[in-house]
Amino acid sequence: MKIYIKNMVCTRCKMIVKYELEKLGLHYTSVELGEADIKEDISSEQQERLNIALNKAGLELMTDKKSVLVEKIKTIIIEQIHYTDEPIKVNLSDYLSEKLNHNYTYLANLFSEVKGTTIEKFYLAHKIEKVKELLVYDDLNLSEIAWKLHYSSVAHLSNQFKKMTGLTPSHFKNLKYKKIKDLGNV
Repeated sequence: MKIYIKNMVCTRCKMIVKYELEKLGLHYTSVELGEADIKEDISSEQQERLNIALNKAGLELMTDKKSVLVEKIKTIIIEQIHYTDEPIKVNLSDYLSEKLNHNYTYLANLFSEVKGTTIEKFYLAHKIEKVKELLVYDDLNLSEIAWKLHYSSVAHLSNQFKKMTGLTPSHFKNLKYKKIKDLGNV
């Protein structure tokens, strides 16, 4: 049985889900961002207890098909930006359509309706958060960051960063107080 979990954006979230499933005596075959495969069926009581436990950690079980699809879009984007260095070989729209077996126009309209923002803006916001993270925690220069995140040039990265944050990347790096958002809040 597959369950879908909202706001699951990091390795720590996966650990929490595994722990809560084990606590309920449920056996999983896999736990990935946004979903878990469980060997047995879950009773409604187990589902309620699991949801309560996950809510305490800021996570939530999802049953609505539209919400599940939106979470899948978010998960694909988060994995692509934060957890892989491989570039998408096609347009983001084609990539999402292929991965989710849906027309991109449908995905884009659904995402905008549910999240109140476009897929493109969500994608760019995550790219900028990754740039911030790399500026703060890594020893990469701006050229290396632009290359790592598949920007066409340092100028393109810098312009997008300034447009989204109001600061240049260099100015952001020099700030004493660096505000990086939790991935669940991007």
